[in-house]
Amino acid sequence: MYQPYFSADDLPSQKTMQISGVWLSQLEEATKKCFFLTCKRRVRTLLSSCHWYFKVNSGILMLVMVCHDINTYQRIMTTVPYLADKLKLFANQAKISISSPVNQGIPWMINIDEIASGEDASST
Repeated sequence: MYQPYFSADDLPSQKTMQISGVWLSQLEEATKKCFFLTCKRRVRTLLSSCHWYFKVNSGILMLVMVCHDINTYQRIMTTVPYLADKLKLFANQAKISISSPVNQGIPWMINIDEIASGEDASST
């Protein structure tokens, strides 16, 4: 793959890179808070039962969820259409990544565009 040459003057400074990293972390945390508040009470409770966060990678918002037990994993999986609908409020392109407990399920990742609308499917 061709890598164009940039002189040192054309590259961002180390301070600019550090500030960008801080802003990105703040954006991810603010998105997490706002997303949580847009969800129904039952979904908030479900989210609270697992480890979850947002990550922006190459301009794509990703909801990352790590389930600590198989019951939470199964309940999260049934809520995916609802979560995808809520994610569409925050980004045009987003993904959901769900990790099951070790050796108790299949790690799963999908683009929100590939998920059918969940307003009817999930009354959670």
